Amino acid sequence: MPEILIVGEDICQQVVSRSDAFAAVENVFAAMAQGDAWNFPVVREALGHADALYGFKSGFDRAGMALGVKSGGYWPGNMAKGLTNHQSTVFLFDPDTGQLSALVGGNYLTAVRTAASSAVSIDHLARKDARVLGMVGAGHQSTFQLRAAAEQREFDKVVAWNPHPDMLPKLGVVAEELGLPFEAVTREELGAQADVIITITSAFEPLLMADWIKPGTHIACMGTDTVGKQEVDPAIVARATVFTDEVAQSITLGEAQHAVQAGLITASDITPIGKVINGDHAGRQSEDEITLFDGTGVGLQDLAVAQVAARVARERGLAGITQL
Repeated sequence: MPEILIVGEDICQQVVSRSDAFAAVENVFAAMAQGDAWNFPVVREALGHADALYGFKSGFDRAGMALGVKSGGYWPGNMAKGLTNHQSTVFLFDPDTGQLSALVGGNYLTAVRTAASSAVSIDHLARKDARVLGMVGAGHQSTFQLRAAAEQREFDKVVAWNPHPDMLPKLGVVAEELGLPFEAVTREELGAQADVIITITSAFEPLLMADWIKPGTHIACMGTDTVGKQEVDPAIVARATVFTDEVAQSITLGEAQHAVQAGLITASDITPIGKVINGDHAGRQSEDEITLFDGTGVGLQDLAVAQVAARVARERGLAGITQL
């Protein structure tokens, strides 16, 4: 009977570092752009209970030999219960036999792979002299985003805004740990100062307007992953050079959905970031160019980091083992 690895949340945090997640996500984006990995259609539905969204993301990475599905969603009332709002589990299968090979906790991995995704975009698209990092959002994933972003450029300062200002101090603590001055600002001030902006909210309306964004800014929109969600003015998307993890998701449930619906851009205006990683697209082409990464979140990211977690946990003797 096949062995099934069990890798819990606490073990995932021990065995998957930010650098591990960065490498895994960068590699899977590259494989997607080469046609060596593909995502299957996403299922994401409102439960009609607990205001929850629930669904499945899955795919197959032929280059990395990762096959599986992430099952989970978003429960907005969890924070009041001392739980994270995002809850998920990754199921990995043997690509040669279809047998279940691992069950991996998905909460930490979702946060670290989402942060890795924006970090990959910063690494490949932000100006080399970017010095001010802007954070829009201060929820659970924001601290992961801040830590990962800070490793990509020599930032001098972090400016931040959140709909609920009382949540900003925890970002300030992380900035202090990183040795970066931190300032809570208005959205207009954030746009005026920031060279790199990460949006990581659950908004359904634009939080940043086009007139607030200065030339040369790189924006990573990481919160829009559902039909109707929105974080920035569609005019920003129209003005920017747009990159994404997966074009099909970008135009249907990512930040670009609104600009596409308004007829401001089409799918052909959006470039998979894997093409930049592979050297098939130049990426940023001028210091004044505004670049935007539409990070919709794809199942292959989850499979890539879960595969790392399962492998390292097995190697270190940290994984539980069972049989069906």
